[in-house]
Amino acid sequence: MQLGMIGLGRMGANLVRRLMRDGHRCVVYDVNESAVRELEGEGAVAARSPGDLVARLERPRAVWLMLPAAVVQPTLDQLTELLDPEDAVIDGGNSYYRDDITRAAQLAPHRLHYLDCGTSGGVWGLERGYCLMIGGEHEPVTRLDPIFRTIAPGTGSAEPTPSRHGDGTAPQGYLHCGPNGAGHFVKMVHNGVEYGMMAAIAEGLSIIDHADAGLRKRTADAETTPLREPEAYQYEIDVGEVAEVWRRGSVVGSWLVDLTADALARSPKLEEFTGRVSDSGEGRWTVRAAIDEGVPAAVISTALTDRFQSRGLGEFADRVLSAMRSEFGGHAEKGTGS
Repeated sequence: MQLGMIGLGRMGANLVRRLMRDGHRCVVYDVNESAVRELEGEGAVAARSPGDLVARLERPRAVWLMLPAAVVQPTLDQLTELLDPEDAVIDGGNSYYRDDITRAAQLAPHRLHYLDCGTSGGVWGLERGYCLMIGGEHEPVTRLDPIFRTIAPGTGSAEPTPSRHGDGTAPQGYLHCGPNGAGHFVKMVHNGVEYGMMAAIAEGLSIIDHADAGLRKRTADAETTPLREPEAYQYEIDVGEVAEVWRRGSVVGSWLVDLTADALARSPKLEEFTGRVSDSGEGRWTVRAAIDEGVPAAVISTALTDRFQSRGLGEFADRVLSAMRSEFGGHAEKGTGS
């Protein structure tokens, strides 16, 4: 098939490469001209603008947007004036699912199809394939099935589920989740789950890293909680080796543990990182959905607020706590790390 790709960052460019490897024809555009030229050198057709990209596509056209959430709406507004009835736009980024509902309604009077496609795979997707969670009308999803099938990992990427019977595309790594917004809704919750899993792995390894607490000298004063049984915390355990052994036969073995083990093998103390963890919105939206639905989501909520704390957004609250302790008990702050 033929596909237009707008947005050639790490994932967008690799989506194009994966498609071209399987014989699909891609027309590409990005504000970064060097990214366009690089893919042109690999066999893609270069476009100078969104309008030029549309002009180079055969009808019914399919245009995939791989853009930051904030850039999707202005790009979609521009495309609405350029596309023809029955053309389809796929938003493969991390947009908010409620925006998908609005955007599909915006395109409907123009007889344009809008698909939302949650795309998971990161920088490894070129080789591993991308897990796709799709929302939109049945007809355009079916028409674009060859595109989704190429991008997805395929059935060989995981062992068959023993108790599963019946057909469907999920074993191939892509799924039509429902109408507009359903794809990004599932991807939103996927990313919320990701927050919780990452936090649990990080916290567990941190506890192991501090298992030598009984070997460290502790200050004896009113502001320091004593370690009552230091003999119980005398372990100097190699955290990198723990991550490595967890990869094999462990219940918690996972791709996240694989990646963590590799990072620790390169840098055992991870000195190149400051510990400032960003959130791009999906965790917040997942927690909001949980509140609206009345569904408990304690792990995801805590993982989200921990990311806020990592960026110093709890600093003022910490100062208030110190001020209150000083006011009611005359407690003086201790130095960093005490």
